[in-house]
Amino acid sequence: EVQFVESGGGLVQAGGSLKLSCVASGFTFGEHYIGWFRLAPGKERKGIACLGTGNRDTYYADSVKGRFTIASDYAKNTLYLEMNNLKPEDTAVYVCSSCDDSSWPQGQGTQVTVSP
Repeated sequence: EVQFVESGGGLVQAGGSLKLSCVASGFTFGEHYIGWFRLAPGKERKGIACLGTGNRDTYYADSVKGRFTIASDYAKNTLYLEMNNLKPEDTAVYVCSSCDDSSWPQGQGTQVTVSP
């Protein structure tokens, strides 16, 4: 069973930083295109960063390019999202899932709140 468990969110002021973690299980980590999505009230789920096999095929949404960095640790089956220069519009629940298979589940998410 594919599972993702996210952590690392919190409340931060604009301009601050956070590092999110996502522990994955139930599949061969590193052999799938997985990444981070955010869920904001009243908006559709949006993919913001994805990482492919062998750390190739990196994708970033325009809104986070230059500020967010996705990385992985194969030994720990963990995906990370380092977020710098956070903005109030980054406020959302952040979840992990597949970036190319919408049937995959997502984790329960971790809340990121950025105050002005």
